[in-house]
Amino acid sequence: MAGVDLAKVGTNLLKSAGSGEMVELQTLWKDQPAVMFFLRRFGCQVCRWMASEISKLEPDLKASGVALVGVGPEEVGLKEFQEGGFFKGVIYVDEKKNCYKDLRFKRYNALSVVPAAMSKSVRDIASKANAAGIQGNFSGDLLQSGGMLIVAKGGEKVLLHFIQDSPGDLVPLEDISKALGISATVKAGQKPVCNDDVCTR
Repeated sequence: MAGVDLAKVGTNLLKSAGSGEMVELQTLWKDQPAVMFFLRRFGCQVCRWMASEISKLEPDLKASGVALVGVGPEEVGLKEFQEGGFFKGVIYVDEKKNCYKDLRFKRYNALSVVPAAMSKSVRDIASKANAAGIQGNFSGDLLQSGGMLIVAKGGEKVLLHFIQDSPGDLVPLEDISKALGISATVKAGQKPVCNDDVCTR
């Protein structure tokens, strides 16, 4: 698979969820390494659990001078996501989904999304989300998938590029730490399980 063209993807504009300011993606890794988690949807129950799981690394990332960034493909569900406190990093919105396209995060179609949403990995995460009291909804684009991009300071190189195959796929916390060459003190939570509709939530 071809690598990530940081020069190309880096010029894509993101909207800050906090200020509304438009910034280029590459500004996120200009002065420090950056872990960028691309969510499927802000209202997705599984994505919310993943966001809370990745957020366990925030103290270690901060101590190591690494930015933790969450990116969503639309503003639908953003306010509820922020109010829920699911993610400890800075949040942006890729309104045109250009980063999602350039990073090759796939889109499902009406036929492929159902089996994907009912996969074992999704059911597992949904059950963990339910156990943690994390709920979701069906608002927004149900067909977009996500992933993760970790870039070294100054865009020197891509440390990790992860593309979700199933909505329940996530990068283990230890793999994030390893890609950055830092030690983390956190323990991964148990992945929740999905019932039939959980992934589309």
